Amino acid sequence: MKISTLMSYAHGFRGATQEVVELEKAGLDVVWVPEAYSFDAVSAMGYIAAKTDRVTIASGILNIYSRTPALMAMTAAGLDEISEGRFMLGLGASGPQVIEGFHGVPYDAPMTRIREVVEICRKVWLREEKLNFDGKKYQVPLPADQGTGLGKALKIINHPYREEIPVALATLGEKSVEMTAEIADAWLPAFFMAEGAAAVWGDALKKGAAKRDPGRPPLDIYAGGAVAIGEGLESYRDMSRSGIALYVGGMGAKEKNFYNQVFRKYGYEQEAETIQELYLAGRKSEAEAAIPQSYLDATSLVGSEGFVKDRLASLKEHGVTSLNVSFLGTTSEERVRNCDQLKNLIEKV
Repeated sequence: MKISTLMSYAHGFRGATQEVVELEKAGLDVVWVPEAYSFDAVSAMGYIAAKTDRVTIASGILNIYSRTPALMAMTAAGLDEISEGRFMLGLGASGPQVIEGFHGVPYDAPMTRIREVVEICRKVWLREEKLNFDGKKYQVPLPADQGTGLGKALKIINHPYREEIPVALATLGEKSVEMTAEIADAWLPAFFMAEGAAAVWGDALKKGAAKRDPGRPPLDIYAGGAVAIGEGLESYRDMSRSGIALYVGGMGAKEKNFYNQVFRKYGYEQEAETIQELYLAGRKSEAEAAIPQSYLDATSLVGSEGFVKDRLASLKEHGVTSLNVSFLGTTSEERVRNCDQLKNLIEKV
């Protein structure tokens, strides 16, 4: 199993990148670089490419609204070139709070847009012909009656380093996960609980796989949780409570919180409702306390070597092919040590 982690640049690009360099030495295989509404991810990924030798650099994620499909393809091709084939394009829809509130563009038809963006990107990278695309949301070149009429079909000038760059999708809903299993190379789910995943996403994954191009490799599924390996660390699992409470309780409108819906499908119906009510009422510490211990135990890699080995085996048994983890620790050295320990344990499972 490959090991991936989401880069945190709360303290700046350079410091976070130096930690990625050390994690790469310890066995990290993929680094996901977030964007949200912070610094742009592309600048950071270019910097990481210059500082690392082996690790795959993945956007985690770029939203499909704030860049045109052609620019997305160009950006991915550029990053793949400077990293010598180590880039993975992670895409997602984000949400209306960011898309409309920060970027000022309508949040509409996310699934249709993702599908069309992926198709356009692959056409650009393949570079077999000039780009012509007539979709429901994107038309390239722009139809004459929508602009000056001077646009013409073009082909990307440079030959991409690879004709196809891996595409990862961050999706949650049933239909979007089905689409992911059909067209993507990798899937980046949130709050993945191995023992409950089949009940939430099993049917969607099967339906999508049935429509998948037989020439495309099986979907690479990234999941895992927090990592801290050693005796007497069980209390460290509580460090995940604030993030879970934020998403399950406070992300999106009350009736359209997809994370809350996933939590309910895991069997935590009453708990999900309580967490959301408390969080939206401003009682965040109580919302955190309402997160079931059983969920924390089932979604972390925190504990003794025996516990972590059992969790790794369960993840593999339930379809996870690559790990997506966060290394706990108060220092960079401690987080790097956890990566090294995890790499050694994977070889024993």
